[in-house]
Amino acid sequence: VEIKIVDGYDKELPNGQAGRLWLRSCSNFGGYLKRPHLNDTTEDGWFDTGDLAYKDDEGYIRITGRSKDVIIRGGENIPVVEIESLLYRHPAIEMAAIVAYPDERLGERACAVVVLKPGQELELPELVEYLKDKKVAIQYVPERLVIRDSMPATPSGKIQKFKLRDILRDEM
Repeated sequence: VEIKIVDGYDKELPNGQAGRLWLRSCSNFGGYLKRPHLNDTTEDGWFDTGDLAYKDDEGYIRITGRSKDVIIRGGENIPVVEIESLLYRHPAIEMAAIVAYPDERLGERACAVVVLKPGQELELPELVEYLKDKKVAIQYVPERLVIRDSMPATPSGKIQKFKLRDILRDEM
């Protein structure tokens, strides 16, 4: 199995730089018959895993997130995983997810979708102050806060962000 980390132009990145994780092997999925648009494989056999990662100096691959979880706001990538991990440390938050919603001017904006702990309340200005206190750059702070009673999840408990994005789109 071959592995490489590539940038937005599909150019291989040096160790320590994060990008999209691609792999290629003799046992890769061959593709869908008469539906090549579903294959996600380059002409020379590289498969985009959908993961964001970097290779350390010892050659180990470190997964940093999912490419679909990246929010590109005005041309700048928002580090979704890092912001979510800070949200989980907030005393009022039980569950959290950062998802994109469309914006005509910036392309996408960030929305924090949270489930609160019993008896807790949270407003967007308080969340913004919390993140600023944690030294989060203002361009990474979510512009919207949605509070829900529960999150759509898989049977194993993983939050289904694609459903959250659909819910946000429908509510707008």
